[in-house]
This record gives sequence, structure tokens and C-alpha cells, in this order.
Amino acid sequence: MAHSVDPHDGLEAVFLANRDALLRFLAARGAGDDAEDILHEVWLRITQVQAGPIAAPLAYLYRAANAAMIDRYRSARQAELRDAAWSEGHGGAMLGVSDSPSAERVVAGRQFARRVEEALAELPERANRIFRRSRIDGAAQRVIAEEFGVSISTVESDLRQVYRVLVELRERLDEE
Repeated sequence: MAHSVDPHDGLEAVFLANRDALLRFLAARGAGDDAEDILHEVWLRITQVQAGPIAAPLAYLYRAANAAMIDRYRSARQAELRDAAWSEGHGGAMLGVSDSPSAERVVAGRQFARRVEEALAELPERANRIFRRSRIDGAAQRVIAEEFGVSISTVESDLRQVYRVLVELRERLDEE
């Protein structure tokens, strides 16, 4: 039986071999504490995109990392501007109107949280714990890898597994 070659294997291998250099590149470009998360976004993109062979994979990865960092900066900046504009336009709380969410929104939020918890409960324990350390506690992937005694690529793999489940849940909820 012939072994099929995945065109991503080469790009993923280049990514893994140059991961530290890519992190330094992002840090030098001002990514700060977000460098690990940005690099994880790049990893997710290259493992999910169906691209053909890439002539200069390292240059491609540097461009992808830079683009992901710029996207993150722009999104954060737009959110800040949108929040500031909303606050200015609404001038704070209105007299006689509660800032609290409606009872329906509270119930819907609790139901959504329950469904997320149920989806996460179906995952392996380690993936669940790594996800919580990363997204709830805000721990860097490098720190998580050290705490769990696994490689950074294992942390990324576990996070991909969780994200896949959450995307599937979101799609199901959107269809309802």
C-alpha cells in the first residue's frame, strides 16, 4: 500500500522547526504576550487550509505570522473604537433603566454555557484542562506544556481538538 503524501506535512515541519524563531519575530514586531496565541492561529490556518506546495515555506510562515498579528491588532483596535463610540453615544446608564441583561438573556446565556460544558465534557480530560488553562486562566502555551509535561505541539493539538468541538457546537446552534 502506497503512503500518500500530505502537502501540509512540509509546511507543518517547517513551522515546528522554526517555531521559536517565529515567536521571536512576533515579539520583535510588538506582539508581546499575544505572540503565543498569534502563532497558534497561524498553526490552525496552515493545518486547515488546503493549499498546494509552497515554494518558500519559511517566508510564507513569516508573512502569515505578520498578517495574523496585524489582523489581531486591527480587530482589537476596532473593538476599542466601537466600544468607545457606543459609550459616548449612550452616555452611560439611562435613568430608570437597568444595565443588567434581561431575564431571557440570562437564561439563554446559562443554557449556552451548559451546552458548552456538555461538549467539553466529551473531550479527553487533558484537552479540557489545557483549554481551561489557556483560555480561562490565560496561561501561555509554553507554560502549559511545562505544567503538563508535554510538548507545545501537544498543547496545540489538544487546543485544536477543543476548538473543533466548539466550532461544531456553534454551527449546530446557528442552525437551530
